[in-house]
Formats: sequence, structure tokens, C-alpha cells
Amino acid sequence: MAATQRLDLRQSQSLVMTPQLQQAIKLLELSNLELAAYVDRELEQNPFLEREDDGFSPGASLGSDSGLRPDGVDGQITPLGRSRAGAAQSGMGERAEMDDQIAGAVDLHDHLATQINLDIVDPAERAIALALVDLLDEAGYVAGELDQVAARLGCPLARVEAVLGRLQQLDPPGIFARSLKECLALQLLDRNRLDPAMQALLDHLHLLARGDRKELMRICGVDAEDLAEMIAEIKALDPKPALAFDLPPIQAVTPDILMHRSSDETYLVELNNQTLPRLLVNQSYYSRLMKGARKDDREYIVSQINSANWLVRSLHQRAVTILKVATEIVRQQEAFFRLGVEHMKPLMRRDIALVIGMHESTVSRVAANKYIATPRGLYELRFFFSNAIAATDAGEGHAASAVRARIKALIDLESAPLSDDRLVRMLNGEGIDIARRTVAKYRESLRIPSSTERRRVKSLRIG
Repeated sequence: MAATQRLDLRQSQSLVMTPQLQQAIKLLELSNLELAAYVDRELEQNPFLEREDDGFSPGASLGSDSGLRPDGVDGQITPLGRSRAGAAQSGMGERAEMDDQIAGAVDLHDHLATQINLDIVDPAERAIALALVDLLDEAGYVAGELDQVAARLGCPLARVEAVLGRLQQLDPPGIFARSLKECLALQLLDRNRLDPAMQALLDHLHLLARGDRKELMRICGVDAEDLAEMIAEIKALDPKPALAFDLPPIQAVTPDILMHRSSDETYLVELNNQTLPRLLVNQSYYSRLMKGARKDDREYIVSQINSANWLVRSLHQRAVTILKVATEIVRQQEAFFRLGVEHMKPLMRRDIALVIGMHESTVSRVAANKYIATPRGLYELRFFFSNAIAATDAGEGHAASAVRARIKALIDLESAPLSDDRLVRMLNGEGIDIARRTVAKYRESLRIPSSTERRRVKSLRIG
């Protein structure tokens, strides 16, 4: 076959990622605190950027292409109420200085949060866990009431207690105890030394404080030598496990979005203006410099003013985008905010994207590293997304987190241990189409033993 040459014309579309477009995408992914640090760097490098409250001349503005001020993001009226975005000076200078001072310190909150993220997969239980972290006092004890946490999150007290049991297995041993006795017991359990004799000693710590060793030997069923060894073990434990850390537990996350319930029971969603930078472009300074500037200088000046205008417009667009996504998430998950964690709706990022007319990747970037403060606590936006479990009647699906919560509630209320097959039938009766292996997987993720193991434990307790 003879080789021939041809010249064809073809049309194709491609997205050119300009440096400015790449930077705009980066801004969308940043949290408010990260954004504030980025803006601080831009303020140092660009002579035409200043904070609004830095003493602008009357000629300062947002730039020729924008007629909006940073705090003039158009409010949107939704079925849940008003939405608005604000902007204000972040005041990050003091925070950055403090962060530098404590950079080398070991933060108990971060230490626990890292373990929780690895150990607890279910988003609802992770929310409960983080709420319990906030209850820790400086010694590492749970200082609040669990029923208050259950009421705030709208979940059964038994579920909060179950999550607490998992948290008591974290490092350092003894953390999340509710009493000295429980703190010591957790540490002994971690060392595999909580035998019946040691438990009896913990049950009678008042006798140890009184020095009544003879009565303790009788109660514990040990001789004087064994009791002396047991007491030495007790003295080697740490009654205040959190004091090993340089800092007391602190709230390390600052919300990017605030949500409030208004008097008419609708929800108000707004950006946290305490952490948003407020920028303006100094047009007067630009005009003065351009009058007598040489050609080479003009190129630099034009480049800087264009960069300043672009940044201000991008900040405004970022605020609008985050507000749209957060408002729609709140609208879609209204049942959770009103009724509790067991009413989480299955929600995908594309569901939000379709409603607000944006790309799914944009929603994904907004959800990353953004936190919303709600009447039920502080949550990362990603918390509200979960896969759906199908409904038996072909109706609306069920959130995986809500199904896990229901499995936990059914087991908590069981009079006799329920098998996985029995749980499947009960969930099917409630309109949840779920396979036995999925029930088993969710049960294991909750660290609930099988029905056989639960039956054996129950028989031992009865005996």
C-alpha cells in the first residue's frame, strides 16, 4: 500500500488553565483562616491592596470592573430564610503570633481528633465524639452531662454512651473517664491488669485512703504481699492523664459559616465575617503613579492593579459560591437540624451541584476544609454528604449514617440478641432495602459484637 499525506481541519474544545484560573480554584479550597494568611501575603506584595479599615482615601474602590463591595454579596431568599455573606478584617496577626508560639506544643485536641478520624468512620458518631472532646476538663475527665450532648445532637443517650466507650480506648490511657475510679480502671484495663481483685480495690478506694489494709485484704481476697503489689500498681498510674500534654483541650476549628434559627423557625446562613478579609483597591494611588511613570514602570503598575482587581473579584465570587453551597446543604438536611442525627438525608455532591447550577467539582472544593457552626454543633461540610441505602418501596433512599444509627438503636433496645438476619427483616419492614452483609459491616463498624457473642456475654452476666 502506498503512503499518502492528508491535511485535515478539526475543531476541538479544551479548557486552558490560566494562572489566574488555577489561583481562583485554590482560593475556593482554602478555609477562611488559610485565606486570611494568603491575603496577608498579597497585601505585603501588592501596593494597591489595602484593608478597608486601614485608612483609605476617598478614591479607593474595588476596581473598575466591580460595582460591589466585599460585604455587598446579594442576599438570597430561600424556603429556610435569608442568606447573606459578610466580610471584615480578620485580625489574624495576633492569631498567627500565637500559633508560632505554640507550634512545638502537643495539643490534646489535635491528638484525640487524629485518632477519632482514624477510628470512627460513621460521620454521626464522629460528630458525637468531637462533642465529647469539647467536654474534657484540663485533667482529661468528661466534665459535662452526656444527656445534654444527646439532646443537642438529637440522638439516644445510649448511643452517646457507646461512643464514649470507644473514646475511652484512645491514647492516653485513662482519657474520657468520668471519675477517678474509672480513670484508674481504664489504665489497668489497658495494661491487662483489671482482674477481680483489682476491681474490688478500685471499688473501695476510700478504704485505701483510710489505710484500712486488713479490710481491703478481706474484700479483695488477697494476702498482705499481694495487696502491697496492687497498691504499688495503683500509685504508678496517672490520675490526670491530660496533664501530660502542654495545652488544655481547645476548640481548634474556627467555623467558616454560621447558621442560626430565627424566631419564625427558619434558618439564617451567613459567612463568618470575623475571619474574612475586607479588601479594597486604592485607585487614587494607582492614578498618581501612572501620571509620571515611565514605560517599564507602567507595565509593572498595570500588572499589579489588574492583580489587585482580580483578587477582590475572586474573593467576592468565592463568598457567593460558598454561601450558595452551604445554604443548599442546610435546606437539604433540614430534617437533621430539626430532628437529629438519625434523620440525615442521603446527599451527594452532584445533588447540590444540580440545584445551584455549578459543577460537582466546585461543590467538592467548597466542602473541603469548611466548617459550619449550627445549633447542633460544629461540622465540616463534608459531614453532610453520604451514600444512600435504597428504599424497599422505590421511594427516597436512606442515608448510610442514619441506617447505622437505626441498627445501633435496634440493638440497644433488644430484649434478646438480634441476629443480622433478624435486623435485615426489621429494617426491610421499615422500608430500608439492605443486605445482610451490609448490616454486618455496619454493626462491626459500630464495634458491636455478633448476636452469638452478645448472647454469651448476657448469659455470663446472668450467671
